[in-house]
Amino acid sequence: MLDAIGDSDVALEARNVTKRFSGAPVLQSLSLMVGKGERVALVGESGAGKTTLLKAFNRMVHPEEGMLCVGGKDVMALSAVKLRRSIGYVQQNGGLLPHWTVLRNVALVPWLRRMDEGKEMARDALALVGLQAAEFGHRYPRELSGGERQRVALARALAARPDIVLLDEPFGALDAITRSELLESVRSLFREIGVTALMVTHDLRGAVRFADRVAVLRNGKIDQVADPETLCRLPATPYVKELLTRAGVEATQ
Repeated sequence: MLDAIGDSDVALEARNVTKRFSGAPVLQSLSLMVGKGERVALVGESGAGKTTLLKAFNRMVHPEEGMLCVGGKDVMALSAVKLRRSIGYVQQNGGLLPHWTVLRNVALVPWLRRMDEGKEMARDALALVGLQAAEFGHRYPRELSGGERQRVALARALAARPDIVLLDEPFGALDAITRSELLESVRSLFREIGVTALMVTHDLRGAVRFADRVAVLRNGKIDQVADPETLCRLPATPYVKELLTRAGVEATQ
């Protein structure tokens, strides 16, 4: 992470954040902390505010009230460009540039940051996600499967070796088998390299498998934040219990 961002034990923090679109509240005085090296999943139905919160951390969305911190520093005090280049970001559809090769896509952030050995960093990132540059580096996104494109998008997010990665429905467009395999692969990888991850997902079962803690959002507020075992054993609200039931995850009180 860039020195300008800081080195707090709390990697991400939202303090009483409120955001409105066309006067309607999307986030309502929401607070959340993500510790360094922790993996947190944001779950909830469409419109709950998950993606809005995610994008607020890299200043793609600006709240009207509250504060967002990365590495203990207010994001509004940081350069938006440097902030975005220092945090990995994975979109739902990958967001790969179609006219660039895989290797060039993955090397994008190191190139923007003028880092030495950018291509070597890209090759290393591809290897981390299970793709060898010798086989995939010269291909174009259209020549890849859905799962391969998402692995490339993840490699691009990791190439500059960020401490924090934001993931917005990274597996949502994949078939069930590919999604399950990639989820397991990413979970193991993140544990191995110790990266902090905040992931938005509709898939509660996947969230329980991936995350150290799960935050359930409803109408711009957090109903519950807990480790997967506690969430499943002691849902804090009827809404959380309903989500668990709908997802086929056992909930007992």
